[in-house]
Amino acid sequence: MLTILFDGIAYGMLLFILAVGLAVTMGLMNFINLAHGAFAMLGGYITVLLMQRLGVPFLACLPLAFAGAALLGALLERTLYRPLYHKPHLDQVLFSIGLTFMAVATADYFLGSSQQMVQLPQWLKGRTELGEGAWMLGMGHYRLFIIALCAALTVGLQHVLTRTRFGSRLRASVDDQRVAAGLGINVNHVFLGTFAVGSGLAGLGGALGAEVLGLDPSFPLKFMIYFLIVVAVGGTSSITGPLLAALLLGIADVAGKYYIPKMGGFIVYSLMILILVWRPQGLFVRKGGR
Repeated sequence: MLTILFDGIAYGMLLFILAVGLAVTMGLMNFINLAHGAFAMLGGYITVLLMQRLGVPFLACLPLAFAGAALLGALLERTLYRPLYHKPHLDQVLFSIGLTFMAVATADYFLGSSQQMVQLPQWLKGRTELGEGAWMLGMGHYRLFIIALCAALTVGLQHVLTRTRFGSRLRASVDDQRVAAGLGINVNHVFLGTFAVGSGLAGLGGALGAEVLGLDPSFPLKFMIYFLIVVAVGGTSSITGPLLAALLLGIADVAGKYYIPKMGGFIVYSLMILILVWRPQGLFVRKGGR
């Protein structure tokens, strides 16, 4: 039981890092980017290619995956996304879904449709067991690494959003762009940096999740619904809500697949429906202007 809880927390923390960028773009920037999973896929493939073809160590690949996805996110934000900020949400959805299918087709053409494997360092392959019987806690070293890294990133994100000048400028730009611009804040630069960081976090999540979730060209489509569940249940006004939603989703998914394999998905979606009926706006909401 404790092992299932531990694995669920690790899975939930990974989903949070993958989805938090989408929560930022939807909640703080009011932009629906359903191509978010494509940046995660990019981070995964950067890691796989660097390790397989250049022999780059796994830990060195993680910041490179973040940087690669962030740079592509910044480029696309300047060229493709920015003109759509004030378009109807339906236009944003159709555009980003089109980008997703283009990314899937591109990855399939150049990299093939087979599942990619990540060779972890030896020190991340082990497992530590504590206790006995039903209360035995089995901790995979890689999942423990994911929990520790994602927890540190969560604390860092919370600090940036609430304690730094950039976070203050971002919140001001979200609440009222015209007033923020009148105060001397370059709203375009703030949104550019925010979009790049959100894309980079998706890339980092894709690099971390390649071994746990698997990696193939269908990755953006396969996990799009999970990202949307995290954002819808957790709300889009802070990172606290998506974090709690990701943990609930991770634990429910792992427990459901273990105890009731044929109804694992049913349990996750039922939990989502119950939470949204209780709080349609999400678990945590910060009210603000536009």
